Amino acid sequence: MKKRINKSERKFLSAGRLQQSGQKPKDLNVHARSQWRWTNMFLLSLCIFSASIPFLLHIFSASIDLSRPSDIGLNHTINMYLTPEQGVRVGVWHTVPEHRWKEAQGKDLDWYEKALGDGSPIFIYLHGNGGNRSALHRIGIANVLSAVGYHVLVMDYRGFGDSTGEPTEAGLCTDVLYLYHWVKARSGNSLVCVWGHSLGSGVASTTAVKLLEQGKEFNGIILEGAFLNARMETNKLTEHPFTWFYRKFPYIQYLLFNPLKNKDLNLPTDENLQKIRTPLMILHAEDDHLVPFTSAQEIYRIAKKAQNSDERVKLVRFDGSLGYLHNGLYKDPGLPNIIREFVQSLMI
Repeated sequence: MKKRINKSERKFLSAGRLQQSGQKPKDLNVHARSQWRWTNMFLLSLCIFSASIPFLLHIFSASIDLSRPSDIGLNHTINMYLTPEQGVRVGVWHTVPEHRWKEAQGKDLDWYEKALGDGSPIFIYLHGNGGNRSALHRIGIANVLSAVGYHVLVMDYRGFGDSTGEPTEAGLCTDVLYLYHWVKARSGNSLVCVWGHSLGSGVASTTAVKLLEQGKEFNGIILEGAFLNARMETNKLTEHPFTWFYRKFPYIQYLLFNPLKNKDLNLPTDENLQKIRTPLMILHAEDDHLVPFTSAQEIYRIAKKAQNSDERVKLVRFDGSLGYLHNGLYKDPGLPNIIREFVQSLMI
């Protein structure tokens, strides 16, 4: 027969168990407060660490010797410097198609220049604002393009990375035009396309218009995370993997890491696309936290109307659930096929 225990007996028994264990009720409260304090300290430390990551990444990126891409695992890439204007030197990485990586081992700049004439398509990659050509997502795109079988040239505009000179809108376009003509002089009849990401999308479209004025054009244009024009987006041109922490403080990274701060930028992609007739593909993540997906939709509308074609203008959206944000499209397993199909369409 079970004995029923009333409230007073239960309280007495609980106190007895605490006394037997040598722990008083007051000790439990102290222990709970201590645990709460340590939890708060851990969470605060985690926030501080997360906030400091963009600074640490910036310092790490600045410490990389950009003249030695092999130091960060780019074993079929060479560094070179071009001089688009007197007193201006820009750094460029040239990555050959992945299937030539063994052949590329130990080769000099002359070999890489001649390799541009092997008939493989060539991409000039124009990166966004902040950092340099060694940023993870920029290397990621270069690796994807190389794996598909293309040459990739990634340049740091003047004033970025180890490139000298003062960055201006006119200067950025001059650098890209010089690189384009340098490539064309060595590549024969190979396709030469341009890939512009974020700020680079504006540079790409503006350069494309300047090329048209010279009677030339890119064979294809890819715009990733593209904005309509720099006037609208200048204060958002910050690209670090942890910018989620800064969404409510958009000016922190802009002031610290932006070589173009206080510059008067235009780069009107929306106006440029009304003049361009080059095949165009727009890549954009629905969860892009710096340039909203509506920008991609408007760019698509403008370009499609200007070219009056469903075939020459394509919009590829990446579902927001994938978490790619502004810089992560290189992670998508379907990206190589998307690029390959676009380039093949240029050969028809």
